[in-house]
Parts: sequence; C-alpha cells; structure tokens
Amino acid sequence: MNIILKSSFALIGSLAIALSCGSSKPLKGKEISQNPIENKTAKDETIAPIKTGADNSEKYLSILKGKKVGIVTNQTGILSDKTHLVDFLLEKKVNIQKIYAPEHGFRGTADAGELIKDGKDTQTGLPIISLYGDNKKPKPEQLKEVDVLVFDLQDVGARFYTYISSLHYVMEACAENNIPLVILDRPNPNGGVVDGPILEKENTSFIGMHPIPVLHGMTIGEYGQMINGEKWLKNGIQCQLTVIPCLNYNKEMNYSLPVKPSPNLPNDQSINLYASLCFFEGTNVSLGRGTEKQFQIYGSPFLPKSGFSFTPKPNFGAKDPLHNGKLCYGEDLSGISKISGLQLKWLLKAYNSTSDKSKFFIPFFTKLAGTKKLQEQIEAGLTEPEIKKTWQVGLENFKKIRKNYQIY
Repeated sequence: MNIILKSSFALIGSLAIALSCGSSKPLKGKEISQNPIENKTAKDETIAPIKTGADNSEKYLSILKGKKVGIVTNQTGILSDKTHLVDFLLEKKVNIQKIYAPEHGFRGTADAGELIKDGKDTQTGLPIISLYGDNKKPKPEQLKEVDVLVFDLQDVGARFYTYISSLHYVMEACAENNIPLVILDRPNPNGGVVDGPILEKENTSFIGMHPIPVLHGMTIGEYGQMINGEKWLKNGIQCQLTVIPCLNYNKEMNYSLPVKPSPNLPNDQSINLYASLCFFEGTNVSLGRGTEKQFQIYGSPFLPKSGFSFTPKPNFGAKDPLHNGKLCYGEDLSGISKISGLQLKWLLKAYNSTSDKSKFFIPFFTKLAGTKKLQEQIEAGLTEPEIKKTWQVGLENFKKIRKNYQIY
C-alpha cells in the first residue's frame, strides 16, 4: 500500500465532554460534564476550536500504554496538525500491530464497492487487513497479537455510508474475542439532522444494518453506543467500549471535513447532498460519478434534453461509471444553498420526466431506501410532503431511542 495521506484541518467549536462506556447505560447529554475552558462570548468574537477524539489524546494514550494495538482507520484519521493517527501513535511509542481498512481502503482511493486487498503500508511496514469485500468482520486469527482496538473513521451521518456497518462488525469481533474497543469520535458534518424512512429488517444489508432513518443525526461514537445499548450485535452481545469525545463541539455547528471521506465525496456540497442524491444509485440516473461534481449533479440519456448536460468518463474513484461515454441531461446542484434534511424533489422530478418509467428503478433502490414503500409511493404519484408524512411516526420513535446515546 502507499504512504499515509495527510491534510489540513479547519477548526471551530463550543462544548466539551468525556466518557467511557461498556455494557452499562451510556451517559445522556444532561449528565455530561462541561469543559473547564469555556468559550468566549459572541462579543469577544472568538471561540474555542473543536478537538476531535484523535486530538483529545490525553484521554486515550494511557489506555494504549503497554498494549498491543490494532487500528481501524483510513485517510480521515488525522489530527489538527495534519499528522495521521498512525504516525502520531508511533511517535508516542504505542505498539501498533496492524491496520484494518474499511471500504475505499486505507488511503481512501478505491471505488465504491471495489474489492480491497490486504497489504502493507510502505511508510511504516505495518500489515494492512481489509475489512471490505468477503472479510467485513475481523477474524479471530486477524486479531491475534492485539490487546485493544482503536476505531477512527470520519462518518457523514447517513445510513448507507458503510463506515457504520464496519463499526458494527468490528464491535462484534471485539465482543466475541474479548478485546476492548476505543472509538475516537469525530463531528457529524450533517449535524443532528434526523430524516428519511426507517430501515425494515427484511431489507438489511451492508448499506443498512439497523432500524434507523437515512439521516441519523449522530456522531460515530454515539452510534457505537447505540449499537451496544440496543443489543444489535449477534446474539445481543456487547462490546467493551470507550468513546473518546470531541471537545468544544455541538451539532448546531457547521463542520467542514479536512479531507475527503471517500473518493466521490470531494467537498462540503457533495456531503450535504449525499443522502438525497444517493437514491439515484438505485435508478438508471447518474449522480455524477465519472465527473468532477460527484453527488452534486444528476442526469441520464433518458431524461429530457435541457440546458445542462455531462458525459461520465472513467476517473479517480470511478473506473466504469454509469452511462460511461454517454451524454446525460439533468441538473447541476453544485451551486445551490445548503439543504437541511432529506430532499426527494430531484428524485421525483427525474422519475416523472424519464422516457421509460418501467426502467427507472433497479432492485438496489430498495436496499438504499430500506423499504419497498418508497418506490411504491413514487410510482403511485405521491408528492414529497405526502411521502414524508408517512415517515413521522418512525422518526419520532427513533429520536426517543437516540436520546439515550447522545453525547453532544
């Protein structure tokens, strides 16, 4: 494998907390202690910077001292000074045994769904074990020589973003092999937004493993607590879990990621539109893979000719994009204002204007939606407000459960 990537980190913030939890009930927001370093008022025009869990090193270095350590991470596992977590821990004389890489690989360069192979990091010589493809869950033999596992991945707050599925399998493997897990928390760039249909059990897959909405409004540390607390692991087992929290952070803040979390989420706009436009992955419409505006445009040869068009071609992160080499007509959303919540208007517009509705959806759409109802509602001609109304009971029930695991 190639060298570890590093990137710059933009910082802002407000709230601070610290916690450790295992099978016991996690801390609720009102029980969290305040950071003694208070933010200044708006009048002072300065606020304390956000510190990610990785930057909150005084809380986890003591846990790792004298232990054989494994790390689940990728290019997003960086500190505010651009240092990668692996480099930082090695500098601190932490005994790292192995790196475990999720979808897109350790460097985050592989296509979505591409098979990731085991390898070796050329800079450190550490072995890299893939947690994607046929080996989504670390095997007992892959956890030998490991006393504690560290998890540091930047999530984007959407159910079908597979880093939370990787977290599930890592937690399950840790529970089965009696290995403690330490999650280094990171802000959710989509904040506390909760929206979308709840996944139904019969539609469980690696892009949706739990009964949650599309936008879950949790950090990955909070999500790990929910996996434990709701006993979603096999046979209801629980992982010995410690969450190292972000400091000076709350979910009302805008948070710009310092590095791309995956090849086809290149900027803040794509991350903001991701949950809404990802539904096109279950249709015959391109969402910009094979262009420089992934998850910011959509179009296909089957939509009406319009003023905007593009032609997908193989590029970084898309070796064989949908409609490769074909002219696609659609819409450019790269310049629109930030949206809040899940928007169905572009999906509905494309469906209602496509030349052959019978070929619009593919079976993958149900996996993305987590329910067959959404496709049925669209085909029946329901409006966006009518569809969203059917989500409300499920969303309110989820929010009640979510409260038990909120940190920020």
